[in-house]
Amino acid sequence: MEIVEASSYEALPLLSLNHVSLLVRSVTTSVRFYEDVLGFALIKRPSSFNFHGAWLFNYGIGIHLLENESMDEYDTMNEPRPINPKDNHISFQCRDVGLVKKRLEEMGMRYVTAVVEEEGIQVDQVFFHDPDGYMVELCNCENIPIMPISSCSFKPKHGNNNYKKMEATKCGLMETFMMETLSMDMMNFSF
Repeated sequence: MEIVEASSYEALPLLSLNHVSLLVRSVTTSVRFYEDVLGFALIKRPSSFNFHGAWLFNYGIGIHLLENESMDEYDTMNEPRPINPKDNHISFQCRDVGLVKKRLEEMGMRYVTAVVEEEGIQVDQVFFHDPDGYMVELCNCENIPIMPISSCSFKPKHGNNNYKKMEATKCGLMETFMMETLSMDMMNFSF
């Protein structure tokens, strides 16, 4: 068996994220949530589907809801899941985090907030659950610029292969380790 490194292939020809598909207990309840709380609009879905569901769209992304009334049979927790920002979630950028919190309070919805800081830049996050316990995040994440790791400054530390001893740079410990490993690999590359 031949093992081929993934980097020897071109990336798949992706264009964008199309939709997120979620199993829900009640399509009606979930449609109301995604329309009223998040501003999605119900759209037509293929009539050939022989199962209950709904498609919604807004902000350049689709939400596909698939009804599965037996979800409760698999759910061992009878109480609502805690709102944990480190749990699986879908995130949407928003214009006004303060307004989001105010509207969630008006709707009587529980939420948790978090703040991420990077070099004096602050991102405010609001986390809450949809009717089926899926985590939703609304944030002003556009505040932090998207920087490829390759744009991180790198100063090689010759002979230091132990990432635990490395100093974190602007891009962080793991990025520094990855850049150092890459540079060492490049120096050891022979023709």
